[in-house]
Amino acid sequence: MPLVSVVMPVHNSAVTLGSSVRSVLAQTHTDVELLITDDASTDDSMDLLQELARQDERVLPQAAPEQGGAAKARNLALARARGEYVAFLDSDDMWLPAKLERQIAFAAEGDAPLTFTSYYKVDGDYTGEACDFTPNGRVVEARERVTYRDMLVQDHIGALTAMYDRAALGTRLMPDMPKRQDYALWLAIMRNGNPARGMKEPLAIYRAGRAGSLSSNKLALVEHNWRLYRQHEHLSVPRSALALYGAAWHSLRKSRI
Repeated sequence: MPLVSVVMPVHNSAVTLGSSVRSVLAQTHTDVELLITDDASTDDSMDLLQELARQDERVLPQAAPEQGGAAKARNLALARARGEYVAFLDSDDMWLPAKLERQIAFAAEGDAPLTFTSYYKVDGDYTGEACDFTPNGRVVEARERVTYRDMLVQDHIGALTAMYDRAALGTRLMPDMPKRQDYALWLAIMRNGNPARGMKEPLAIYRAGRAGSLSSNKLALVEHNWRLYRQHEHLSVPRSALALYGAAWHSLRKSRI
């Protein structure tokens, strides 16, 4: 049973943190280490994490030395990773119980070191647990196969579903960017010809539009996407504009689900 390192950044997430952590601990694939970095929270997040760690030794919280943003928080967790696979989950999202079991089997069948799945959307004020979730028909569907070229047009990978093969790729850190660091990591993994494979089955739950979430301000992402295309991927202005149009269209389409 391969060990999976689960990376979770936390900042003032006490309201949703418990259900997110419990969705990892309730996985049918039980060999996990939940690497959590608290990014200088001012609410009860760290107290809750310490209590959860006392209840289950797989919960491994760490306090960041100072507030540095999601990329630095994730990278502090990644630096501690020991697993064969690395998976990502934010502290306001959840996994369905069989997520890791299904995805590991799916990853073992193919030649792609990066995999992802479809996922459900719920409203930002959703208070249920993943183990009690009833499918609601609001599904963001994963494409079966995505190349670097596809990803330049739009980000097809939901970060809450992404998992990469650390045994094949080594530990891959996220670029230190205020936002879109997950998108930049997928592009970096795929730049040298590694495709990503997607599972049609929805295996995660995304809280949409929660105030203060990393992706809640869609307009602000335009600037960060543009910087990503120009500075990190070194695309021309016309190609960056095309990519930005694709990203905007994809974001609009997802917002209607």
